[in-house]
Formats: sequence, C-alpha cells, structure tokens
Amino acid sequence: MTAERLDRFMARASAAYYATHDPFADFTTAPEISQIFGELLGAWAAVTWRQLGAPAPVVLAEAGPGRGTLMADALRAVRAVAPDFAAALRVHLVETSPRLRAVQAARLPDAAWHGRIEDLPDGPLILLANEFLDALPIRQFVRRGAGWAERHVADGQFVEVAAEPPEAWDGAEGEVREVCEIALALAAHLGARFAAAPGAALFLDYGPEASAPGDSLQALRGGRPADPLADPGAADLTAHVDFAALARAARRAGAAAHGPLPQGAFLTRLGLYPRTTRLARGQAPARALELMEGARRLAEPDRMGRLFKALALCHPAAPIPPGFEAA
Repeated sequence: MTAERLDRFMARASAAYYATHDPFADFTTAPEISQIFGELLGAWAAVTWRQLGAPAPVVLAEAGPGRGTLMADALRAVRAVAPDFAAALRVHLVETSPRLRAVQAARLPDAAWHGRIEDLPDGPLILLANEFLDALPIRQFVRRGAGWAERHVADGQFVEVAAEPPEAWDGAEGEVREVCEIALALAAHLGARFAAAPGAALFLDYGPEASAPGDSLQALRGGRPADPLADPGAADLTAHVDFAALARAARRAGAAAHGPLPQGAFLTRLGLYPRTTRLARGQAPARALELMEGARRLAEPDRMGRLFKALALCHPAAPIPPGFEAA
C-alpha cells in the first residue's frame, strides 16, 4: 500500500466514520452532559451580540452541531432572556454528514446548512464550536538528526518521510510536533472577517494552553481507546488543539483573541453553579443530583474543567467577551 500523509489518512478515515457510525455511541460531549452548557453559551452569544452593537440580522452559527442539542438549548435560553436577539438571529449549521444533518433538522427545522465555516453568509456573525477543532486532521513531524521527517501511514503503521516542517522548530531527537493546517487557515479566515465586520467566535475543545511538542493523536472505538491507525473509518480520530497557534493566526489576520482559558473557569464565570442550583430546586432528588453531577463534570479540574479550554475571537474594537474579563 502507498504511504499516505497523516492528515490525508485522518480526513479519509473521519469521513468514513461519520458516514457510517453514530459518534455518540463512542463519546459524550458537554451539551449531552448538561442542558446548562448550551444555555450558558446562548446567554454568552446574547451578551456578545449586544457588545457588537446589536446588529440585525445576525448569523448565529454552530460548527460541528452533533445532534443539535447545544443550539436547541442555546435558543431556548435566548428566547427567555434576550427576545431582541432571538428576533435578529438566523441559525446556520456547519455540518458535512448527511446523517447528522437529518438528526439536526428534527430539532432545528429553520436552520440552514453549510459544508464549511468559510461558506457562512457575509455580515455579522456569532459562531459557537464545541469539540469541533479536535476532529480536524493534523500533520506530524519527528525530529531526526539535524532535520525532520513527516509521518505517513501505510498498512496500519507510521512511515517517516524526510520533509521540511512548516515552522522553524527546535527539538530533541525523536520529538514530535503537530500542526493542523485546516484549523490555522480557519482562524486566519475568521480573523480577517472579524477585522472587517462585527463578529465573534467561541471555541471550546481540549488541548494545552501553550504550544508544546508531543503526539496527541488518539482514537475511540466503542467508547474505548483504540489504535488510531487500524481499520480506518471504524474509530473516531482526534488530536489536541493548539489554541496558542490559533490565537496567533487570528491576531495576524487582524482580530482580537481572548484565552485560552480553562473551561471550568470560563463556565463558572458565566454562572454555571448558580444556574444549576436554581434549576435543581423543585426537582426530584435523583434529577437534582444528576444536574449537580453534570456541572461538576464540566467544570472540576480533574475532569473536563482543566483539559478543556475556551478561546474567543472577535472584532479588535469589541469589548472583552463574557467570561474572559479576568483572563
């Protein structure tokens, strides 16, 4: 078999996986853990919209919307607390899977769908993206002697091919460096868009606060860790997000970048625990415990609170977005 560059292997494997599998059988995302996650992001979008001058109409978009749970919860909160924003917004979803589009349409029948973030309509934009970036394909480079080799895949194994990396990295022998060119291009696109027109984007995903070497490629199959190179299309492939690199790309394009900030700190500043306490009041004990457990799972440092980060991009003259004020 001809060796295939890792990012191309990942793109092919991920397309096959999402075309034939229910990803929620392998992992659970924050919106499925607690309705409050989507509600808080809806409130975040409403406040951010006002900070941008309350443009109308405005595109409220989500990238990688899964079952549509996050957007449905966000819209419920928006209609309750910001009817003016609810009247101004137009829902757009970025999704490539026909299967998932059908699931999303059942919850969000008025939405419009696109294959790429770059295809979203011009004009004011507020973009939400939870666990979207981690699924984008990466390239990996390994330090060998005085140069670098790039990882390709052949017959379920890595094959190294001498190659020049996209950046002038230093590194010890055997050190692995990762780059997600699609994510960097996306950050540059949004940076240029937000430099020219009102807009903001909120990304929540997992990865380190600072760019760092290491092999973060991983796979889940049937809810368990699996070999990411075996049986392409049978497992969900992901890698850690380089938030610092994304922020740099957006700033170079003219936008402001805030964060990354640990998800636990971000959600706590948005009112995660008071909102959970209010919602738990009057519930059956089992439901109240479920709500509190969901909040802890999202925010506690030894669970999702520290590994997951929040990054916001926006117009350079816009105020600091909610949750990032003390970052």
